[in-house]
Amino acid sequence: MLRRIIAVASCGVVLAGCSEPTGVGTAPPPTASPAQRPMQARWWEWATTEPVDTNPVADRTGAHCARNQPDDVWFLAGTFGGQVQRRCTVPLGVRLVAPAINLVSGDETDCRSYMADANGTIQLDGVEVPLERIEHETITFVAAPGNPVTDTSGKTRGIACGLWARIDSPSAGEHQVHIHGKSGTFAVDAQYTLVVTATSQSAT
Repeated sequence: MLRRIIAVASCGVVLAGCSEPTGVGTAPPPTASPAQRPMQARWWEWATTEPVDTNPVADRTGAHCARNQPDDVWFLAGTFGGQVQRRCTVPLGVRLVAPAINLVSGDETDCRSYMADANGTIQLDGVEVPLERIEHETITFVAAPGNPVTDTSGKTRGIACGLWARIDSPSAGEHQVHIHGKSGTFAVDAQYTLVVTATSQSAT
């Protein structure tokens, strides 16, 4: 069995034999409404929807951060390692969700090892926000072909873990969100300038 480790999106990905192809470019409808699905599953599906040129994790400027955003939350991402600065327009009244550091794996022991060394912070306008520590959670998500996050496509089942922030909708205007996370030698530093407006230009 090939075991491949990819550092990505404030996260490490270890997927070994957990992909179940469902057909190129097709995704089965979820069995639960978006609000009922685990937030980690929803984030991983969002992060694996786009190819490298438009992927929100690979995005260097924020040009693609609005792609495939759901109606009820607005996802933020880290990087494939290293620093990045992004500027995004965000609709007013939507909660922000972001990992400081996270991982999905086919083996729960990978999450144990990863979380033992995981630390991070997320700040909104210079104020640190609480982080939820999820040691392990079984999730299922659908990855699109050609995505640079998992390098697999189709229905994928794994064990997810990480440090997560859920931030109430910021007021209208400009805000700074700083994401910093580290586990082992993998570290990310993502600085977002969010322009919160009553209307937002969406992308799909």
